[in-house]
Amino acid sequence: MKINPMHSVQAYKSQQNMQRQQQEIVKKADQLEISAQAKELAKAREFTEAREQKVQELKAQVQNGTYKPDVNETARKLYDYWNK
Repeated sequence: MKINPMHSVQAYKSQQNMQRQQQEIVKKADQLEISAQAKELAKAREFTEAREQKVQELKAQVQNGTYKPDVNETARKLYDYWNK
């Protein structure tokens, strides 16, 4: 019977490599990364909720007849918008 010493070393090394790969797989844990775009969307949602609340307040004021807009402020904002 002929024994090839290199064959047994290669088999041993391949077995070690397989074990290392399996250990690396086990070591990896689940991760959650939130993208910058998702963070911006979350901020936008907060803004949308605040805006919706403001709209509801204005609707209630209009229905009650207590809404008194500042015409000078409205005119100034329109002027600023169109003259940028």
